[in-house]
Amino acid sequence: MSDKRLKILLIGATGTIGSAVKEHLSERHEVISAGSKSGDVHIDITDPASIKEAFEQLSPLDAVIMTLGKATFAAFNELESAPLSDSKHLLGIENKLMGQINVAQVARDYLTDGGSITLTTGILNEHPVPGSVSPSMVNGALDAFVKAAAMEMPRGIRINSVSPSVLRQSLGKYGPFFRGFKPVEAADVALAYSRSVESLVTGQVLKVW
Repeated sequence: MSDKRLKILLIGATGTIGSAVKEHLSERHEVISAGSKSGDVHIDITDPASIKEAFEQLSPLDAVIMTLGKATFAAFNELESAPLSDSKHLLGIENKLMGQINVAQVARDYLTDGGSITLTTGILNEHPVPGSVSPSMVNGALDAFVKAAAMEMPRGIRINSVSPSVLRQSLGKYGPFFRGFKPVEAADVALAYSRSVESLVTGQVLKVW
């Protein structure tokens, strides 16, 4: 990989992972922060028009990183059969799953040749915990999407996902769900995003466990 200074769009830059990624990559690249309510630009990842508008405004971009996405934790016996519009799965499907997929599909058409797309999944699809049925499902779907999409990306564009375990910085909020899991540092997770952007890997799930 060359030492070229890249122009990177980081969606979710104010979160725990996003902040660590921004700090790490800003040392050598131009990082544009984005979020639903904060950042250099505002993007609603559930609205394809909002995503496209941001890419048109910021083009040319060399890379996009997604560290933003919501899903619902709920016990399996609370997940009733329902139309999607009434389902507790809707948040994860609409936000974390389709939000990231829509970003990837817009990025495919707007990134420079040889650009990179990095999504965020998580440990739960391989190591679920009680209450994680919906996020586990979403993470698994995203990892599968990355592997399949990598085969068909045009113009040398690469796509990967980063799959972290629970963050040490988030144990106060999520610790009770992850008894027995080894927490990871946000700074170490940021290294996986660097690898996705700055190496030549594609179609990979970069695990930080």
